Amino acid sequence: MHKFSLYAASALFAAASLGTALPAAAQADHGMSHGAMSGASDASKAYVMSMDKMDAEMKRMTMTGKPGVDFAAMMIPHHQAAIDMAKAYLASSEKDAELVKLSQDIIAAQEREIAFLRKWLAAPGR
Repeated sequence: MHKFSLYAASALFAAASLGTALPAAAQADHGMSHGAMSGASDASKAYVMSMDKMDAEMKRMTMTGKPGVDFAAMMIPHHQAAIDMAKAYLASSEKDAELVKLSQDIIAAQEREIAFLRKWLAAPGR
């Protein structure tokens, strides 16, 4: 999770800074075909839905040209997707102690970071 977050953050920041297109990995379509979804667990379906929601929110954003503002704004749906995925795992019937703890930690950390990003974006001059 952390490696993807770091990669995505770096890619978004680089793209915003350079005014270039995002790398293909950052633009990936997370949707599954109808056939692939039919055998998926409810949690797996929720993971895909959270990524699709994140992608849609990020694609609707208009870049400001301010690397920090664009980075912060795009990280909010990225972090929300992590929260949604962690909650979907916790709602599943699987209760691996390590993944439960990780999910709880992800929710707490990402909620704090979203609050920070929103406060940062709301500051005068942004």
